[in-house]
Amino acid sequence: MTNPIHSSQNINAAAYSTPQVIQTKFGDINGDGFFETIFLMGIKQPDSPLWHNLTLVIFYGQTQQMEQIPLKQSLGYNPTIFLGDFTGNHIEDIMAISDTGGSGGIINGEIFSSVSNRVRSIFDAETFSDKLKYTVNYVDNYKAVVQSKSPAKRYTIDLQYKGADYLAEIYNKDGTLKQPIEGWVDPISGLYPVDYNRDGVYEILAYQAIAGRYHADGLGYVENILTWNGHEFIVERQTVGIFGEDLS
Repeated sequence: MTNPIHSSQNINAAAYSTPQVIQTKFGDINGDGFFETIFLMGIKQPDSPLWHNLTLVIFYGQTQQMEQIPLKQSLGYNPTIFLGDFTGNHIEDIMAISDTGGSGGIINGEIFSSVSNRVRSIFDAETFSDKLKYTVNYVDNYKAVVQSKSPAKRYTIDLQYKGADYLAEIYNKDGTLKQPIEGWVDPISGLYPVDYNRDGVYEILAYQAIAGRYHADGLGYVENILTWNGHEFIVERQTVGIFGEDLS
């Protein structure tokens, strides 16, 4: 006779190891004139919003064939997919995003494009973040300087909005630093498709948080607009957004 408890445990274990459809999109991703069905699939962590084994499953409308493509970062929270033309070839690409769940709000992001009838990854946030080098240094007169290596840019942030107590911990009364302080810029914490030129081709708005003495000591965000140059995504425009002083 089957032990009902043991049988129930087996059923639950099977449910936790079976891939589920998280999201479904429809679009022509290879330019053959037929819609493909794109499934984002994964396995749900028991008693948690965490998904693992994140995979794209593509059902091709013309050939009726299936293809599975594991995501590079196959573990994440709140995974989603978006279809849009990022490369300017009038064919829809696939953007997959998930949250890492860390305190810095870092995300996993990857873009897939059909090249010579083969879907391949053309962008991932982790690799791109590694290319973006920054320094963050507090300087005299209540300022912090953020410097980007590529593109070569320097941004000066006035810290006086932080308030007298904050400044007194860092600066002498004459505005000189009590000691050197270095901050940092986080990896990418937001990727947003935006068609700035309204031409049907999406650019990517990428956010990176700027931290001061510690992670919660936010100084603002580096905002990079990324465009496809025919071979890879590059930074077309870079700005820094700062937090305003609370006047309420």
